[in-house]
Amino acid sequence: MPSSGKVLASAARSASYNMILQVMFRMVTFLLNAFILRYISKEMVGVVNVRLTLLYSTILFIAREAFRRACLSSPNKNQWAKTINLIWCTIPVGFFFATILSFVWMFLLERPDDAVLPNYDIGVLIFGLSALLELLVEPLWVLGQALLFVRLKVIIEGFAIAGRCIMTVILVQKYPDLGIVIFCIAQLCFTFIYVSLYYAFFTYYIIKNKDDNFPLKCVRDIFPRIIPGAYWADISTVVLVWSFFKQGFLKQILTEGERYMMTIFDVLNFGDQGIYDIINNLGSLAARFIFLPIEESGYLFFAQTVERGKIAKKQPKESIDLASKALEALLKFVVLVGATILVFGYAYSYLLLDLYGGTLLSSGTGPTLLRFYCMYVLMIAVNGTTECFVFAAMSQKEVDRV
Repeated sequence: MPSSGKVLASAARSASYNMILQVMFRMVTFLLNAFILRYISKEMVGVVNVRLTLLYSTILFIAREAFRRACLSSPNKNQWAKTINLIWCTIPVGFFFATILSFVWMFLLERPDDAVLPNYDIGVLIFGLSALLELLVEPLWVLGQALLFVRLKVIIEGFAIAGRCIMTVILVQKYPDLGIVIFCIAQLCFTFIYVSLYYAFFTYYIIKNKDDNFPLKCVRDIFPRIIPGAYWADISTVVLVWSFFKQGFLKQILTEGERYMMTIFDVLNFGDQGIYDIINNLGSLAARFIFLPIEESGYLFFAQTVERGKIAKKQPKESIDLASKALEALLKFVVLVGATILVFGYAYSYLLLDLYGGTLLSSGTGPTLLRFYCMYVLMIAVNGTTECFVFAAMSQKEVDRV
C-alpha cells in the first residue's frame, strides 16, 4: 500500500487534474449548448440530454459504481488477479441492466413523436451499447486509480470529450436533418476513443515496463482467469460490492431524482425538459467541476489512509491525524466556495440566463430555478465531502445499514 504522504499528494494532484477536466468538460458543454440551440429544437435537447443520457448514466452507475468503490477500498491490494476477476463482473451486470432498461425506455415510457423526432429506438440502443462497451475499461480504470496514475484519467477523458464535441458540431452544422442519429454517432465516437486509449496505454506500459512491483506482467493479465487452488475473487470484497450495490440504488435516485421524475411521470414535455437541462447544467457547474472531483479524490485518499471498520482509537495515529486534517481542510474549502456561489449566483441569475440564452431562458421560471440551485450547491458541498469520508471508513455492516 502506498504511504499516507504519497497517497495524500496523489489525491491532491488527482483532485486538481479532475477539476481541470470538469472545467473543460462543462465549459465545452456550456458553449456547445449555446451553439446547437441555433440548429436543433429544444425537444431534441430534452430527448438526448435527459432521456437518453439518463439511460446511459443509469446503466453505468448500477453496473460499475459498487465494484469501483469496493475494489479501491479492499485491504487485499496485492491480490490483483482476484480483483480483476471481480471487476470483469461489471460486463454481465451491465448487459443485464442494459437489456431491461432499454426495453423500458423503448416500450414502457412515453415516446417522442416519430414525425418530429425519428430514430428514437436507434438512440436507445446506441446509448445502451455505448455504456456496455465502456465497461470494458473498468479493470484498467481501477488499476490506474489504485496505482495513482492520476493524470491518465484526465487525459483520456479529455480526448474522448473533445472527440465527441467536434463530431457533434460537425454533424449538427453539416447534417442537421439526421436528428438523434447525430448524437448517437458522437456518443460512439466518445466510447471508441475512451476504450481505445485505455487499452493502448496499458498495453504499451505492460510491454515496456520493467518494474517488478507492477501487478500485470503481460497483456493477458488484464483479463479474467482461473486461479489454481483459490477462489476466483476475494470473498470479503464480493460482500462489500453487494453492500455498495444496495446503497448505490438510493444514491442514484437522489442524484438523478428529478430526471427520473420527468422521465417516468411525464411532468414536463420534451421541450420543457430541454430548457430544464440547460439551466441545470448552468446551476450545477460548481458541483460538477469542483465538488465532484474533490469527493472522488477524497474517497480515494481516505480509503487508502483509514482502515475500514475500525474506530478512531484503533487507527494508526499518523493515519487518523492526517485524515482528520485533510477532512477539516476540505470542508473549509467547499463551504467557502459554496457560500460565494450562493451570494453572487442569487443576485445575478437573471443576467446570466439572459446573456446565455436570451428570453428563452431568462423569462418564466428560469431565474428562480437557478437561484434554488445556488442554495442547493451549498448543501451538497458539505454533504459530498463528509459522505466520501464516511463511506471510506464504514465497515461492511455499517454500509448495509445506511
